[in-house]
Amino acid sequence: MDLLVRRLSDELAEARAAHARGDWAASYAAFVRADGIGSMSPADLDAYAAAAWRLGHGREAARLAERLYNLHLRTDPAAAAMKAVEIGLEWLTRGDLNIATGWTSRARRLLADAPDGVIHGYLAYLDTVLAVVAQDVEVAAEHAERAAAISVRSDDPSLTALVPVAQAMVAFADARAEDGRALIDEALLLLLAGDVAVEWAGDIYCVVLNQCHRLSDLPRMRTWTEALERWCDVNKPATYYRVCDVHRLQLSVTHTDYRLLENELFTASAALEGVNGWVGAEGFYQLGEVRRLRGDTDGAFAAFAKARLLGVEPQPGEALLKCRLGDPHSAATDLRVAMAGRDRVGRVRLLRAAVEIALACDAVDDAEAHCRELEAAAEVYSTPGFRGWAAHARGAVAVRRGAFHDALTAFDAALGHYRVQQSRYETAEVYEWMALAHSGLGDDAAAAADVATAEAVYEQLAVQPSGACARKSPGGLTRREVEVLRAIASGATNRQVAQQIRISENTVGRHLANVYAKLGVSSRTAAVNWAYQNNVIVQAD
Repeated sequence: MDLLVRRLSDELAEARAAHARGDWAASYAAFVRADGIGSMSPADLDAYAAAAWRLGHGREAARLAERLYNLHLRTDPAAAAMKAVEIGLEWLTRGDLNIATGWTSRARRLLADAPDGVIHGYLAYLDTVLAVVAQDVEVAAEHAERAAAISVRSDDPSLTALVPVAQAMVAFADARAEDGRALIDEALLLLLAGDVAVEWAGDIYCVVLNQCHRLSDLPRMRTWTEALERWCDVNKPATYYRVCDVHRLQLSVTHTDYRLLENELFTASAALEGVNGWVGAEGFYQLGEVRRLRGDTDGAFAAFAKARLLGVEPQPGEALLKCRLGDPHSAATDLRVAMAGRDRVGRVRLLRAAVEIALACDAVDDAEAHCRELEAAAEVYSTPGFRGWAAHARGAVAVRRGAFHDALTAFDAALGHYRVQQSRYETAEVYEWMALAHSGLGDDAAAAADVATAEAVYEQLAVQPSGACARKSPGGLTRREVEVLRAIASGATNRQVAQQIRISENTVGRHLANVYAKLGVSSRTAAVNWAYQNNVIVQAD
């Protein structure tokens, strides 16, 4: 018995020392050994959970936090309530709102007879987030106001930073966009001071980046992502490196060769399953978008299905994919269903796609209605993304109505907003629409220049043309299928092709089967000969 006591004491001493110097791996390993020997104090259990969280062991950290909650429950109700709030935050981050709500309810019961204090402020912040997600703006505003009142009376830097975030979420939900932007800018200054507890700072970064992405405010999103990268380098929380990766990649899709993004998006998103469900789902949705624009239909549907499984409805990407496959009426129905359950900002993110799909259905009046709603929202929220989408949609509707001069004016405005966003794919789409407008005005030279500009951008991004000009790719091949065809023309085996373009051998085989079917051939040699004869690839390739 004395030997076990000494071993436990030695392991705990090692764990505490490693924890104090920020060596999370050594601290965690020593706590694991100590846990196998005997019981530990609440302070040690808390440090053990913190080390697990820092290393990205989210599920284990949550289990340890629940053990600590049960310990506090018997002796320290206030500490138990705070731990319940922290566990609620963890489940909210994972994307399980029901369990998060259950933990906040436990905290509320434990605090029922206690005077308002800092813990009540943290609870009010979580209640604000949950109410915003439930689209109950009035209740969210009440909780945010309570958190602010408690913060004024306390001297807690983490709560002080959480308050403007809660207020910003309410402001955005209430269409007070300017107030919301000012509040999140204030929150960033508080974070940069370095006094916010790491778990709450991580939540603030996630919440604000989600808001920036929802509002298509990419300049502000870049600022916050860069700040998150610096914060990760200082605090080294494993999970948030992946969160940072997803947001960085969301920004990269605006201007980077899409062939470089697929593996990174998959790796970062998969690592967040069960840890940060919201960001992981957004990552899989973005992966689906990359694959959709690359012409990988099956891969896009698979990524969209994964996003849905993790709690994010994969729209408008899935509807746009169906539209591209020749089913615009089904796509329009899917978008109508999706928009019915979204808040105002969520609807805005679907409206430009709704315009595009309505035009594909020849429902110009529906496209006009969607365009007007988008323009009204762009006026309210005034982000470069929303303004770009609105002008883009207005130009497309004008082209279909034959108002070509009006269309070009709208497209010029869209290009300006897209430059601010660095949105190169959308820029190429606009040039395709401009080609139609110039053709309608009889200016074939300008139309040809527009098409050439669009095609150059698509080539740089390695994506399919949007199809606005109704240009057919040779043989109906997607850009991914051409990429596979080019690789086998160089003599590569299926395995080598898979390694070169970073897909599985099975996927290579599926792409080749599609190529054979589209070209009406039955061998690699015949497919390559067709590609040379039709200038899909040239000898220099």
